[in-house]
Amino acid sequence: MEMKAWNFVLFSCLVVVSFLASSSSAQTCLSQTFSNNVQYSNCTDLPALNCYLHWTYDESAGTVQIAFRHTGTTSSRWSAWGINPSGPRMVGTQALVALVNSSGVAQAFTTSIDSFGPTMQQTDLSFPVPSLSATFENNEMTIFAVLRISQNLLSTSQVWQEGPVSNGQIQPHSTTGANAQSAGSINFLTGQSGGSSSAGSRTRRRNVHGVLNTVSWGILMPLGAITARYMKVFKSADPAWFYLHVACQSSAYVVGVAGWATGIKLGSDSTGITYNTHRTIGIILFCLGTLQVFALLLRPNKDHKYRLYWNIYHHSIGYGVIILSIVNIFEGFDILNPDDKWERVYIGILIFLGVLATLLEAFTWYVVIRRKKTSKQPHTMNGANGVNGHGYGATAMGQRV
Repeated sequence: MEMKAWNFVLFSCLVVVSFLASSSSAQTCLSQTFSNNVQYSNCTDLPALNCYLHWTYDESAGTVQIAFRHTGTTSSRWSAWGINPSGPRMVGTQALVALVNSSGVAQAFTTSIDSFGPTMQQTDLSFPVPSLSATFENNEMTIFAVLRISQNLLSTSQVWQEGPVSNGQIQPHSTTGANAQSAGSINFLTGQSGGSSSAGSRTRRRNVHGVLNTVSWGILMPLGAITARYMKVFKSADPAWFYLHVACQSSAYVVGVAGWATGIKLGSDSTGITYNTHRTIGIILFCLGTLQVFALLLRPNKDHKYRLYWNIYHHSIGYGVIILSIVNIFEGFDILNPDDKWERVYIGILIFLGVLATLLEAFTWYVVIRRKKTSKQPHTMNGANGVNGHGYGATAMGQRV
């Protein structure tokens, strides 16, 4: 048993290391924060001109909240980002433009680019823009906007540019080098961006983190506890209940460590964005879960004088982990803010496990009480001291003695 426990511990440690080391170069956009404290679900490093796009798609409202950041620029240059349903090119782009005006204040406006050599004057776009603003700080121009777009624009082409400003007037941008490479695709729904420097999105990784932890800490752990508490009452289930319990809890721990590692990586890639309660509970859960694994190495025999204290420790830590896990999963729901159906599904699973535990609790108490009553009854019938009504003694085989 000790060797199996050590192997399991080593395997779990390898899982942690592999998850922490698996991610290649992190996206720069993941570490960027904004002075208005807005947090976005997705971001991508655009492959040219030191530009980055952050966005959150609100399906119910039909809006996309975006922040386009252009770093390493100056107050004498303009920045622009837009989408083009007709392809990754300038003509047809519905653009958001920002520059620092003569008063030294960043201003933003919309323009529809309908021809080459546009004057970049303020015009309405083909879709509403309920909110638009810009900031210029530390040689970074950032455009904030809310776009109300239709379903057919959720997956489209994007174009971004930058160029000089002279006497408060926008001048044409270069048509060579990085300026000729500033176009690609964007999918506001899935979080994918063609031509980005790193694949994937923050939302997808957060969803993986949430699923792993919900399945492990929130479902497998309680199921393993139910297996141990109620199956061991039945003598015929020994030692099968123990192996089922270990298998369930071991799987929960391994998957949970993977989920915990993804959470640690998400936190390290998202400087300035912290969820203190969720993070603290997650670290406590990892520590308590690891203590349970090492407790296998110290598990006394059934007849050992310290077995009672070990049982108290094991049960207390186990139930504490389950309670904290459920609390932290709902903390995660508040952070991820998924569709209501996913939270309802998990609540339904908890209700099912609760009802199952209640029924098994009642049934196992019935079995235990009945077993105690049976054990108190005499082992012989029809007379005392094994003498039947005819005055003969009887063996278990019914033979006279």
